[in-house]
Amino acid sequence: MPTGTLIITEQVARKPLGEKGEKTAIYTRVSATENKSNLEQQSDRLLSYCMAKGYQVYKIVKEVGSGVNDSRPQLLKLISDPTITRIVVEHKDRLTRFGFNYIEQLFKLQGRQIEVVNLADNGKEDLVEDLVAIIYSFCVRLYGQRRSKRKTEKILAELKSNDDLG
Repeated sequence: MPTGTLIITEQVARKPLGEKGEKTAIYTRVSATENKSNLEQQSDRLLSYCMAKGYQVYKIVKEVGSGVNDSRPQLLKLISDPTITRIVVEHKDRLTRFGFNYIEQLFKLQGRQIEVVNLADNGKEDLVEDLVAIIYSFCVRLYGQRRSKRKTEKILAELKSNDDLG
C-alpha cells in the first residue's frame, strides 16, 4: 500500500466438508416438556435423512427449551465444539427463533455448516408462539425483579427493627 502498511492474510487449513473426519450432529428441540415425545420423532426423521445423504452421525442432541432462550446448555455445547462440522436440524426454528442467519454465517466462516431439512415456513402459528414466548420472558423478568425488591425491602425492615430493639 502507498502508506507503507502491509496487510497479511493467512489461509486457515480446513478439511472440506465431505471428507473423513467430518462430524455431523443432529439437533432436536421442543418448547415444552409435554411435547417431549416429539423429540424422538424428530431425531428418527433426521437420522433417516442423514443416512440417506450418507452422513455419519456423531451425536444426537435432544433439548427441551424455548427457541427464544439463548442459554440452552445443550445447544451452546454443540455449537462451541469446533470438531462438529455439520449440524442438521428439521426447521430453522428448532435451532433458534431469532438470529439463525448470524449463526449460519459464523459457521460458514469456520468451514462448518448448518443443514436445514425443511425450509418451509411454519406460518402465523409460529409467530404467535414467538410473541407469547417473548411476553412470557419479559413477565418472568419483571415479576422476578419485583419479588426480589419486596424480599430485599422485608430484610431491610427486619434489620432495622432488630437494630431498634438493640
